[in-house]
Amino acid sequence: MRSSQVAEILKGNQAMERALALLAAGEVVAIPTETVYGLAGDATNGEAVARIFEAKGRPRFNPLIAHVASMAMAETIAEFDPLSRRLTEAFWPGPLTLVLPHRATSGIHPLVTAGLDTIALRMPRGFGAQLIARLGRPLAAPSANSSGKISATSARAVEGDLGGRIQLVVDGGPTQVGLESTIVKADERGLHLLRPGGISAEEIEAIAGTKLLRNDKAGIEAPGMMLSHYAPGAAMRLNVSAVEPGEALLGFGQRRAAGAADAVAFLNLSETGDPREAASNLFSHMQALDRSGAKTIAVEPVPHAGLGEAINDRLARAAAPRDS
Repeated sequence: MRSSQVAEILKGNQAMERALALLAAGEVVAIPTETVYGLAGDATNGEAVARIFEAKGRPRFNPLIAHVASMAMAETIAEFDPLSRRLTEAFWPGPLTLVLPHRATSGIHPLVTAGLDTIALRMPRGFGAQLIARLGRPLAAPSANSSGKISATSARAVEGDLGGRIQLVVDGGPTQVGLESTIVKADERGLHLLRPGGISAEEIEAIAGTKLLRNDKAGIEAPGMMLSHYAPGAAMRLNVSAVEPGEALLGFGQRRAAGAADAVAFLNLSETGDPREAASNLFSHMQALDRSGAKTIAVEPVPHAGLGEAINDRLARAAAPRDS
């Protein structure tokens, strides 16, 4: 339920002191990152972390990512194996999250890890990194949207969803990557891909010198692993070759599904078939087509190579059966 409160939206160069004051008071703040907008709270403050779950309506068995500003901060929270450390050297700061053994002395509140003995860590770029460094403590920051719904890639998208539940949205413009971070975990069996995201499996494999193992375990080990997630209000129909009456169409490339001209609305993830452009447009295009009034969004096939794996992962979760 929305309150009468309306979130304040401030540009990043005007928002730092206000954001710091709210975080220090145990409140939550929506912030831009290179991936999607995050709903940030002090990861060491149980009341702040609880407010994240409350604002999102997020199940408390679903862990959060802790965001850090430096390796020194990261090493007080988790234990790094040589392979994970090599990945940080290549991809931090950036859209890579590592699931690592959690140090009991870290000060991270147990709500962040959802009772697991591991913790998901990421080092962001930009405003988020500056904010964490100024605060001096890690931030828990899942995507700034209602649980299970489309992730926000603009400040206005955050305000339209969570504006009645939070006090501040920091406006950093459209996000660059447009997909959440890739999540990996190293153990004695190898390097596991828990969630495809803004860094492709091929890029990670080139640095790791080993193939990524796709997750073969039951249960939730990291954020973004729930079956139904990233969902619009409309139903989703994937890999279509023809559009049915009354559907909106989410396209990719230059070849159109049959009946495309009769779609209620149409947006193309990338005219040129560029997966990076498609990734950056995915959530905003899904939101726009959801507002068209169509009961179903039909989606043309997107190749699985590179970032296509992450795009197809988000589409599959958006199309998954939902709890009634």
